[in-house]
Amino acid sequence: MPLVQISIAEGRSQDDLRSLMGEVHEAVVRAIGAPEASVRVLVTEVPPTQWLSGGQTLAEKAAAAKA
Repeated sequence: MPLVQISIAEGRSQDDLRSLMGEVHEAVVRAIGAPEASVRVLVTEVPPTQWLSGGQTLAEKAAAAKA
């Protein structure tokens, strides 16, 4: 049973997240021939204040870009 876990910053629409999950699901089925019913896709949305990249949170980067 393949399980794909995706961590992504908050802020995308539910339609976008559903599209992402569907595309990843189909990619796993195509790539390894897994039965559709056995593929699991889990998306975890992370607040921008809790995602650090390059020494700054995503929230800090966004605030700096606006300044």
